[in-house]
Amino acid sequence: MPMYQPPGPRRVGDLKFDVGGGGQVLDLETAVKDGILGGGGLLVCGGVAAEKLDLKKMIEELESIEIPSVFICPISLEPMQDPVTLCTGQTYERSNILKWFNLGHYTCPTTMQELWDDSVTPNKTLHQLIHSWFSQKYSAMKKRSEDVQGRALEILETLKKVKGQARVQALKELRQVVTAHSSAKNTVVDNGGIALISSLLGPFTSHAVGSEAIGTLVHLDLSSESKTSLMQPAKISLMVDMLNEGSIETKINCTKLIDVLMEGKDLESEIASSLSLVVGLLRLVKDKRHSKGVLPGLSLLKTICSHESVRSSVVSVGTVPQVVELLPSLNHECLELALHILEVLSTLQEGREALRCCAKTIPSVVALLMKVSETCTQLALSILWAVCKLAPDECASVAVEAGLAAKLLLVIQSGCNPTLKQRAAELLKLCSLNYTTTTFISKCKLTRTIQ
Repeated sequence: MPMYQPPGPRRVGDLKFDVGGGGQVLDLETAVKDGILGGGGLLVCGGVAAEKLDLKKMIEELESIEIPSVFICPISLEPMQDPVTLCTGQTYERSNILKWFNLGHYTCPTTMQELWDDSVTPNKTLHQLIHSWFSQKYSAMKKRSEDVQGRALEILETLKKVKGQARVQALKELRQVVTAHSSAKNTVVDNGGIALISSLLGPFTSHAVGSEAIGTLVHLDLSSESKTSLMQPAKISLMVDMLNEGSIETKINCTKLIDVLMEGKDLESEIASSLSLVVGLLRLVKDKRHSKGVLPGLSLLKTICSHESVRSSVVSVGTVPQVVELLPSLNHECLELALHILEVLSTLQEGREALRCCAKTIPSVVALLMKVSETCTQLALSILWAVCKLAPDECASVAVEAGLAAKLLLVIQSGCNPTLKQRAAELLKLCSLNYTTTTFISKCKLTRTIQ
């Protein structure tokens, strides 16, 4: 087998790389000569010479772009800011190769050749190319950003003048701009855009205008003043209507915006307890064609349930059995939200009754013990305790048949917190009251060791 032959020393001018856009491979001298990497003078960016631009800042702001491999340090896999070359011809970021030496290594990290000279030579040509390349990209990004900000301002001015379909079109373009560009978001916020868009929402707003306006607002950072304005009953009523009747995208945007508005707010009970709002959310989370609505829908339901005064209304529209029905199909994040909703509603007498009357409650909740997370196990235990305590004769036997006892023993023997273990022990005792010891052990299908 032929032995591995490490590459020999290379001069900077011998380096070749792919500049992208068609796979063309160039050497650095050609790149400088043709100006592809910004050689041949200083690049001006926004009236400032490129050499004055901070390379570190440019690298941070351009982190998402594809960078030529020749600019990447083989040790850190990050763009080099102070490239130095070893006697082997390999180039590294100065701080990285010095750390390598400080660890007692006297080899080239790439080729593993022993170094006959441990000095490092600043690679000025490569440094200039890196700086020039990033300066060009940074300049182009800034120009695009300025163009986007200018367009956002133009659209805001247009919105003040137009009506009808022209208003819908302007809002649609604004939504697309703020969704794609963070700089446009700041421009809209800083120039009164939120107040302007909010003013377009009201009792006579068409769903076409409302959909685009809410699709824009949900991507902006709302101040407390803006939230207060959007909390007006007429605006909330419009959002609830569109949550029930709009497209799936509109429904999700309305849900997210209402959730943001309700965050940390002591809402008017007539808004939080809107039966249309809860019904619309239940339809959203149950829509099997569009699973992306489940998470925002459950999140808002959880927020609504945090208001004690509206929980009875939430139960009255059939929330409990519909959420229980969802449990087997939910991912971990959604499961925690769903169990939290059920646990909160189980604090009400009517909530406990709804849980007891739903045939799937106990089997579905038992199946989640020790399966997802400690938080889910804690919520599941609380729900089961509420149901079994309500009707021990009826529910305990159902729970035992569903395998509850074995799951509770797992909780007791696990590394869960002591409070959780105590609740599991209490629930196990409650379930065993209607059985003799022998029958209970037999029903639970416990092994001799566990007995």
